[in-house]
Amino acid sequence: MGRRPRSTCRTRARPLPLTPSPGVPLEISADAVGGSPGFSPFAPWRHRLSLLLVASTLALIFVGGLVTSTGSGLSVPDWPLSYGRVMPPMVGGVFYEHGHRMVASFVGFLTLVLAVWTARCETRAGVRRLAWLALAAVIAQGVLGGLTVLFLLPTPISVTHACLAQAFFCITIALAYLTSREWLSSTGTRDDVVGVRGAAVAATAAAFGQLVLGAVMRHIGAGLAVPDFPRMYGRWIPPAEVLAQLPVAVHLAHRGGAVIVLAFVLRLALRATRDGDARLARPAQLALALVFVQIALGALTVITEKAVLPTTAHVATGAAILGLCWFATLRTRRHRHAAVSAPAVAGLGDPAVS
Repeated sequence: MGRRPRSTCRTRARPLPLTPSPGVPLEISADAVGGSPGFSPFAPWRHRLSLLLVASTLALIFVGGLVTSTGSGLSVPDWPLSYGRVMPPMVGGVFYEHGHRMVASFVGFLTLVLAVWTARCETRAGVRRLAWLALAAVIAQGVLGGLTVLFLLPTPISVTHACLAQAFFCITIALAYLTSREWLSSTGTRDDVVGVRGAAVAATAAAFGQLVLGAVMRHIGAGLAVPDFPRMYGRWIPPAEVLAQLPVAVHLAHRGGAVIVLAFVLRLALRATRDGDARLARPAQLALALVFVQIALGALTVITEKAVLPTTAHVATGAAILGLCWFATLRTRRHRHAAVSAPAVAGLGDPAVS
């Protein structure tokens, strides 16, 4: 008996239905759908894996925040093993630190599977490169995590570890959107969406900058450098003598950064809402709502003297705001529904990601 021919990724992928614009005929040849080197058909299971990776990464950021909030970063003094074991007793701070390592290993495994799957099945070179970049980032993140333990939580490495986590989160969101039905069923951007795109990029940059500042504040121990809220040392304008102290300056800069992020996200939400397309407005409006939640969590962090849950939720909510602003940015890059002939369909994957 002859061997059964091995199926390919492309035959397993689901053909993507395209939605024509009113009055424009949709003409798609079989060659354009099935065999063009620039066209990548919708692969639902790979997309679901990428969504799982996004959710797992956000969970990892929360768990990593728990490690810092509980002061458990050095509860396990060795790496890559934990007290010389793969699975130590999960008691005290070991529960948080080793639990963080377990979740990180799961995220690393998902990233490896997604990168190999994408390299094998994806026709768009840009998406393949992005998947390998995600794998490189998660490996670097694991090494940085180990170095923070081996070198006893040095501030530069700890801050870099925190910031790379946010960058990796954005990469996972991009991979999920680039493999989505929505991205693959559109052919480009509208000409009148440039203003929303600019606002989304600015909001994303502001959110990331605020997260960097927050990471510096947490890892130099400045979370309570200004111990009251909303006043500062009992005043609306803090005493001049305390402003020269680095922890106080960083803490106040982080508070000021929250106002800047609010302004940029509000601008994005207003522009996206005026655009009239719910696909742009929804993530922007949700990001704006989360900014208000984030400000409340920041206040609770100070008022409760860094209680574990509000402090950790503050970290995860900041990541969610960044993710939503980044997602809004990506949506402005792929916003026009497909209404195309065969040559245009063949180039679906090319302009932005190949």
